[in-house]
Amino acid sequence: MPYDLRRPARTYTIRQLCLEFKCTPRALRFYEDKGLLNPARDGMNRVYSYKDRGRLVLILRGKRVGLSLAEIGEILDLYEADDSGAQQAAISLRRFRERIVALEQQKKDIDDAIAQLEGGIAAMEKRLTETRPDLLPRAADYDQMLRRQLDGMEA
Repeated sequence: MPYDLRRPARTYTIRQLCLEFKCTPRALRFYEDKGLLNPARDGMNRVYSYKDRGRLVLILRGKRVGLSLAEIGEILDLYEADDSGAQQAAISLRRFRERIVALEQQKKDIDDAIAQLEGGIAAMEKRLTETRPDLLPRAADYDQMLRRQLDGMEA
């Protein structure tokens, strides 16, 4: 049997994939339960192939851009079709375009919400300036505290 250089025989443990992709074993088992991954078994141990690793890459990319697991599954199911990936590319293209439209709407909604909040802040600051200017520094302190918390979350 000739050795196919495009498909290495390397296998991966659940721990190796979790470390590489910064995910939990529970997540990998969940994807397995949903039929998105199908690792081989060596006794009680899961043995992931290069194909499983590739599928995991696609799952995580799909999740990162907001595709549902059902949509990801639909794309992955076409991965096995023997048509040079044409069906998978066509479905992926449609899903990606749909996701861009949804994300653009979310961005608009977020921008609108920020504008409303900024308008509310301006109105409250004006009111406090006129009625209780002594309370304004606390509002600034609160804003700085929130920004420090957000900066800590991003780290």
